[in-house]
Formats: sequence, structure tokens, C-alpha cells
Amino acid sequence: MARLLHIDSSPMGDMSVSRGLAAAFRARWEEELPTGTVVYRDVCADPLPLLDRDAIMTFYMPEEARTQAQAEAARYRTALAEELLSADAVLVSAPMHNWTIPAHLKAWLDQVLIDGVTLVQPGETHPLAGRPATVVLAYGGGYTPDAPLAGWDHVEPYLRTVFAGALQMELSVITAQLTLVNEPPELAELARKSRREAEAAIEERARKVAAQLAG
Repeated sequence: MARLLHIDSSPMGDMSVSRGLAAAFRARWEEELPTGTVVYRDVCADPLPLLDRDAIMTFYMPEEARTQAQAEAARYRTALAEELLSADAVLVSAPMHNWTIPAHLKAWLDQVLIDGVTLVQPGETHPLAGRPATVVLAYGGGYTPDAPLAGWDHVEPYLRTVFAGALQMELSVITAQLTLVNEPPELAELARKSRREAEAAIEERARKVAAQLAG
């Protein structure tokens, strides 16, 4: 039975473009693959703790040497990591916050990215290698490669490093640009066009992932 891990990270609830696009992906995926299951985490509504010294150090010492706090941190992080490793596909949605990802999403990534568990040595094949990951992003402004602020985008490059690089997943990034732009008219039209293209890409990607997992 195929399992989708769905992570939302926008604090904007029903107003969120990234959440709306991710919900459309999930709805199409569930329609195409009704036998699949979804594990859902809203890391904004139910935030994860930031890494502290115990959470960092616990994996660099023998189990018998761990304090109670370190043992609890290890169990917590291991459970989150296993949730990721058990996913046949991953769906992550995020807005741009101050030119990077939301702090809530970074907290989740910090918890699940663990040396020797979800991170491997260079040259080793990752347990998640080749599994589909879909990242859905919403940008209030314009950060396409030809845009003046293209170099300010620290959302997509970072998430590509994580999912395609470190986790070796088969990654598709779908982006809606200019989501906060209503004028001038030419930019508003570009915003609408970007949203339509993102919605079409979501439908196509969901069908592709469902078909891949069904086969």
C-alpha cells in the first residue's frame, strides 16, 4: 500500500497558496490511488521543537551513556525519521518567508535529517533514492531566473539540496510566483498565468506519482 507523507508549513491557513496547491495534489493523488494512505503533518499548527544540545549530541554517544533527556530526544527524532523513511512519496508545501523557508519547516528538517539515519556518506545510496518528492512553493514576488531578485531565492535551492541532493529523491518543484501582486495589470496577469501553470503542473505530477506507485 503506497504511503504519501504530506507536510504543510504555511501559517496562513485557508489563505495559503502553497497549502491550496498541495491540497489539490493530494486530492488528485487520492483519486488516482484510492488504496494509498496519507500521513499528514501541519508543522505550523503543530510545531516541532527546535534542536537543542541534547537532541544534537544524543546520536554521537553510546545509548548507555545518554541522559534521560538525550534518550527522549533520540526516540523523538528517530520516530520522525522513520516516518520519512517509510514514505513512498513525499509532498511538501512552503511559502517564501524573508527569502527562505518558514522556520517551522526548518525545524522539521532539522529533526529528521540525522547522520547515519536519514543522511548517508558521499558515494552511498540513500534509502529514499529515486522515490518521488514534490515540493510546492509560493512566492509573494517574482523570483524566476530572469527576475531582478532571482538571486534572493533561498527557498528552492535549499530544498533541492535537501531532497534531490542529500536524500537523493526524484524531485519536482512546482512554484506559483507573484502571489501577492495585484497591480500593475501586466504583473497581475503574470501572477494569474503562474498560478494556472502551477495548478496544471500539480495535476500532472499527482497523476504521474500515483501511476508510478500503482505500477
